[in-house]
Amino acid sequence: MFDFSPIIDLPMIWGAIIAIAIFLYVLLDGFDLGIGIIFPFAPSKNCRHKMMNSIAPFWDGNETWLILGGGGLFAAFPLAYSILLPAFYIPIIIMLLGLILRGVAFEFRFKASEKTRFLWDYAFHFGSLTTAFFQGIILGAFVQGIKVSGRDFAGGPFDWATGFSIMTGIAVVFGYALLGSTWLIMKTENMTQKWARKVAAYVLVFVGVFMGIVSLCMPLLNERILTFWFSAPNIYYLFPIPLITSMLFILLWKDLLGEKQEYRPFFLSIAIFLMGYIGLGISIFPWIVPFEYTLWDCAAGGPGLSLMLVGVVITLPAILAYTAYSYYVFRGKTSHEHHY
Repeated sequence: MFDFSPIIDLPMIWGAIIAIAIFLYVLLDGFDLGIGIIFPFAPSKNCRHKMMNSIAPFWDGNETWLILGGGGLFAAFPLAYSILLPAFYIPIIIMLLGLILRGVAFEFRFKASEKTRFLWDYAFHFGSLTTAFFQGIILGAFVQGIKVSGRDFAGGPFDWATGFSIMTGIAVVFGYALLGSTWLIMKTENMTQKWARKVAAYVLVFVGVFMGIVSLCMPLLNERILTFWFSAPNIYYLFPIPLITSMLFILLWKDLLGEKQEYRPFFLSIAIFLMGYIGLGISIFPWIVPFEYTLWDCAAGGPGLSLMLVGVVITLPAILAYTAYSYYVFRGKTSHEHHY
């Protein structure tokens, strides 16, 4: 069997693939989860119809990236998978139940009568809210670190429930609400768009506060992170990250207060998420089980990683092309008419 490991750093490549898949999931499923989070607060029935129609062609395909991230972790880093999954059994199960509730509500809402539609509206909202909140909890607990004994998870079933993880859960809810509201600015008009601008401006304040708190807490979680960010010469190289992030916040705030920009707020929101993701990624690199095992410690054998890489090189461009084409086909503004 062929083996690329003597030629290229396969664990690093697979770590990058999984990181990209997770980021694409956060962005793409993040905005439609954000739609669900702000859904009950829409000013009218027609606004809610527009919100649903704006994500109808995309919402299920967006979850492809979650499968790629989880499946890639299982196949490429089996040791990390065997440690992380027991650590997060409960929040992962609740997150998946939220996804199921949201998917069922989405399908049934379009067939429901006017009398019962509100039930599916709230099911869609609470499914989205639950999913976002527990994704944030998993993120916070992961960053804090996991108790490991040898090659096994050594903690308790509720180690993930900490003050920091609950805070990151709330932060992700507001972050997804920002993505969802700026998506609506791009995809809708008139009353829905004006309302979405107000929502985006409101949640942007909370996103800024929570990003600031996380940025302050991260160096306190582990001495390695503190040394990495604040020792010379790293501090000079890394200073552009918070500087650019602050500039993005200011620019997005100005766009939300005005009424000219329709597309830029969404892409600025993506840029803010990207800067936060980069900051988080370089803080915990190269740990895949913070702060116990690195990418290379947990990687599968070279021949296995090589074979899977061949499959990814073939399938990943096809998935990206299809995703881009679907967004191109369903570009433009949405209406309140049922098309799903």
